[in-house]
Amino acid sequence: MANTADISRGMILKLDGSLYSVVEFGENKTARAAAKVWAKLKGVDNARTIEKTWNSGETVYPVRVEKKAYQYLYKDESGYNFMDNETFEQIALAETMIDAPQFLKDGGEVFVYINTETDQPIGAELPEKITLHITYCEPGVRGDTATRALKQATVETGATVNVPLFVNEGELIRINTKSGDYVERVKE
Repeated sequence: MANTADISRGMILKLDGSLYSVVEFGENKTARAAAKVWAKLKGVDNARTIEKTWNSGETVYPVRVEKKAYQYLYKDESGYNFMDNETFEQIALAETMIDAPQFLKDGGEVFVYINTETDQPIGAELPEKITLHITYCEPGVRGDTATRALKQATVETGATVNVPLFVNEGELIRINTKSGDYVERVKE
């Protein structure tokens, strides 16, 4: 059992039979009333985003979640298929359970979150930054560098990313999977 003082960002809580991840939290104190703890919660097993307020010291129900490394194999009608790197057991996840499926690369590493109470996967997350090849992009126009101009580039997974004009087809680039933004060029 935990109370509101134990709430932290990223914690998974059970509310009304559903699982929610804490995105943001804080405390409101007033001179006359008891302190209140509020949190913005994002649904783990549903697509809802809610705000919840508790009285300070109230009991909350955290869920223990295990983060395991899996390898992405392929996509078929059952969903995205992953293999556990230790036991070689395979699981399939729906697209809605993966944070950035457009950047999944065959053989790439993914972290799968597993609810330890039910041993069921509740979501998957790619590493924060990944390296991909550019398969297509227009050549940059010489002299058009006065502003921070960007162009569209298609990477090996089929996703499109905005890149600076100096980046060319066939190069390796690093991408932030949380925002989908170009980070830097990578030397081979």
